[in-house]
Amino acid sequence: MQSVALSRQLHSVARALQDIREGRSGSVVLDAVPPVLRPGVQALLFQVLRTLGRAEALRRQLAPRTPRPPVDALLCTALALSCDPENLPYEAFTLVNQTVEAAKSDSTMRAQAPFINACLRRFLREQDALMQATQNDVQALWNHPRWWVQKLRKDHPTHWQQILQANNAQAPMALRINQQKTTIALYQQALAAINIEATQVGGAGLVLRRAVPVQVLPGFADGLVSVQDAAAQLAAPLLLNGLDLAQPLRVLDACAAPGGKTAHLLEYAGPQNPLQVTALDIDAARCERIHETLQRLGLRAQVLVADAGRPQDWWQQDCGGVLFDAILLDAPCTASGIVRRHPDVRWLRRESDIAQLARTQAYLLETLWPLLRPGGRLLYCTCSVFREEGDGQVRSFLARHTEARLLPSPGHLLPGLGDVGAATLNNPQSEHDGFFYALLQKASV
Repeated sequence: MQSVALSRQLHSVARALQDIREGRSGSVVLDAVPPVLRPGVQALLFQVLRTLGRAEALRRQLAPRTPRPPVDALLCTALALSCDPENLPYEAFTLVNQTVEAAKSDSTMRAQAPFINACLRRFLREQDALMQATQNDVQALWNHPRWWVQKLRKDHPTHWQQILQANNAQAPMALRINQQKTTIALYQQALAAINIEATQVGGAGLVLRRAVPVQVLPGFADGLVSVQDAAAQLAAPLLLNGLDLAQPLRVLDACAAPGGKTAHLLEYAGPQNPLQVTALDIDAARCERIHETLQRLGLRAQVLVADAGRPQDWWQQDCGGVLFDAILLDAPCTASGIVRRHPDVRWLRRESDIAQLARTQAYLLETLWPLLRPGGRLLYCTCSVFREEGDGQVRSFLARHTEARLLPSPGHLLPGLGDVGAATLNNPQSEHDGFFYALLQKASV
């Protein structure tokens, strides 16, 4: 494997951080990084994003006047990687030297290399005092925006600290076993044969002790297994349990990309109970990912490039105007429950996004509800821990619709809590993302 200078990686990480600060998502930013750099840059960037609150507070101590964006991003990158002695990716002086080299290699920052060097060497000399000076800064203490911390304290007054702590840890790799092709026990044995330890979670899941590239997973290309968080694996059984799978059921998966839940619906029903699944996504490129997911797993569904909020464009034309027996609405949300997998989310979101997304969720619920047959079920879910996007949204919907009944549902599943959602997931270690589920049934006529 080609060796890449640390200074070059640090320069790329700082560039990525600057892009995220300017509103670009981490996945888009990383896609633009050259393949030879991407693994190292991603690992370092994720560590930076998980300690960015502290790094920014330290930078304010070292340089009260905010430097130009490229310089500030590089300085904060080095501080974020240096401020946690238990997780230093490299020896502290090496980080300083390579950060300075990164500045010298960039014509737009070369003149600021001595300034960066002075700040970082002062940090090494006065680290204890500087860390103590930032200890009362909420954003530095929790490495989340202040509004986010305040929001969690209001929404989850008993558990907000555990949620924040979980967000700052690396998420485990969870798998969903395709039980049409193998069993959990057999697949666990296949993993053990190549020295990969895994623990069962839920009805079809395994959590790996350490993450591995998907190419290493036995039978991945042949559709034996998919990567999916344990909380997300609840969607298919929640929606389908209690329905008569012996009958040909019409199921809508709205906002379906990249197709993990679509595939699980088909896997869960089994080949003897073929579902007629329609999967929607508004983005053509994301619909192509649904096709790829289904093709790898050997499954079939109707995939439409369409807006779930505009059924007039597709329901009559592509679905014959027939009501659905079941609808899965995995609604657009803040993604506040998957921060440990996507640490950029906390820095991209604004507090005003919650109300805006809640309006979108309410509109989708109102728009899709008439497409459900009497007696049918709609599963509303979000990967959010904020109550406006979860139980608050559902309470408002139920108040408007007396024909809707809330069936037993997990509600808010919170990361980092062994006592929340454990019975549902059969997972006392709580190795799952933050999620919300509400199963709604329409009254029969």
